[in-house]
Amino acid sequence: MNLSGTINVFKLFYQPTLCLPHHTISTFNQLPIPLSTAFARQGGKPADIRAVILDKDNCFATPHADHVYEPYHATFEELKRAYPGSRLLIVSNTAGTRSDPGYVQADILEKNTGVPVLRHSVKKPGCRAEVLSYFRNRPDLDITSPSQIAVVGDRLFTDVMMANMMGSHAVWVRDGVVADPSIFCRLEKGLAKFLTQRGYEAPSVRSDFE
Repeated sequence: MNLSGTINVFKLFYQPTLCLPHHTISTFNQLPIPLSTAFARQGGKPADIRAVILDKDNCFATPHADHVYEPYHATFEELKRAYPGSRLLIVSNTAGTRSDPGYVQADILEKNTGVPVLRHSVKKPGCRAEVLSYFRNRPDLDITSPSQIAVVGDRLFTDVMMANMMGSHAVWVRDGVVADPSIFCRLEKGLAKFLTQRGYEAPSVRSDFE
């Protein structure tokens, strides 16, 4: 059970734009690399994206799989070259959580992808403090602002909300690897469509850590 997701979804009652992305793609293969090009600043200059956070299930992998979906392999490798080492981080609500005893799944995922997996005690979107701590503890990355981080995922109420709560850029993988018929997915997409049609936009990114 994702207690964090259940609690944090109530924030949408007073700040509904937390579920709106800054950039939307259909599938992972449409991810612009480098991601800076997806977020134009005033004057047309690209954003300064220095690190990327990836969701796993239905983002770059089929649900419950611990390897990159084969048609996305080339895009995934290109992303690794653009954001090497700790600049690319997988944050999943399965691998690396308390639902992953002994972090066995996280270890397998790291081995299969060559990308570090965050071990975190709170599931998305509530693990923002653990995510930001990960980057703060790596001064070699020279990440001084949440706006220098982009989060890529298929769920508006977890991945996109976490990005906006952090003050980072959010990329929504709208269609994913397979169709998600769940009522929560339909609710997410319905709310996003409703807000967008009424002119709402994603929250502004933050220039400084809280």
